Amino acid sequence: MLKEGTRRKAIERPLFSFLGNILLVMKQVPIIHTLLFVLLAFTASAQTDAPGSERALGVADPTIYYYKGTYYLFGTNEGNAANGFTGYQSKDLQQWQPFIALSKGSSFGTEGFWAPQVFQYRKKFYMAYTANENIAIAVSDKPTGPFKQDSLQQLTAPVKQIDPFVFIDDDGKVYLYHVRLERGNRIFVAEMKEDLSGIKDSTLKPCISGVVSGQDWENTTNSAWMVTEGPTVVKQNGKYYMFYSANDFRNPDYAVGYAVADSPYGPWIKYAGNPIISRQQLGIPGTGHGDLFTDKKGQLWYVLHTHNAANKPTPRKTAMIKISFVPGIGPDRVQVDPGSFRYLQTN
Repeated sequence: MLKEGTRRKAIERPLFSFLGNILLVMKQVPIIHTLLFVLLAFTASAQTDAPGSERALGVADPTIYYYKGTYYLFGTNEGNAANGFTGYQSKDLQQWQPFIALSKGSSFGTEGFWAPQVFQYRKKFYMAYTANENIAIAVSDKPTGPFKQDSLQQLTAPVKQIDPFVFIDDDGKVYLYHVRLERGNRIFVAEMKEDLSGIKDSTLKPCISGVVSGQDWENTTNSAWMVTEGPTVVKQNGKYYMFYSANDFRNPDYAVGYAVADSPYGPWIKYAGNPIISRQQLGIPGTGHGDLFTDKKGQLWYVLHTHNAANKPTPRKTAMIKISFVPGIGPDRVQVDPGSFRYLQTN
């Protein structure tokens, strides 16, 4: 079972492989139907080998920060998440050069360096990140880092918390969206202190969970520990849009949905057409936990990770897909272009 307060342990119900399902089917249906299932299974498996997947970067929970003509990619470094963060920079989203963004010992944390976000605030660059299932914020003079803390410390909280996303509103107020490991992975928000040293406790509010207004896609294994995580928030035509992922990250049904609100605190109304990025649309398992960025031509993208292959969640691979807002009746609708999906590749 998924132990309470722990995100990266084994999920409650096993995710059966394609071949396991086929063997069960063979006992119950005629051979012609079995052959059809075999064909479909191998077709689905082949779909995970999207163009460029064999050379894809191994950055999970990714974010891309664009600054003065350069794209900076950060995320959970698969296979090396105990030592800090290696970032990558590119001028064209094609060729990526690595650099050390944050080293263990220069900022809070001894293990589990996950899900960073880089942003600019008051002429400094900040990295909000997870370590030891806590949230910390480090600072640098450059988007490449090195990101450090004068005093190695996390943001205090009565529970474990992960997946920070800092949103600065038009009025200058700063909000921390994050996931609290409390009866599931649940997304919360709170206004931050001006020096980013912590949250204003009285402003803490729940945003998204699989329990409140839950949708079927958010818990396809019927787990008692429901997972909603990886929040990203943007403002569009006066509305607040939260992109989030649901299901355990090892589940092939890990996917992305969104919700809309009139204020940074909600209430958040989940889009009825969720999920908007999933294996159903792309034929690729484990699509989720990313961030939005705008390229130098003004095109909006969502950078995300996928499973390594069918029945092999890790090491996860880094990809991106076009996103747009479509005007209509009510809030703008988010539209995804499946044909634009591609992996970010190593040099």
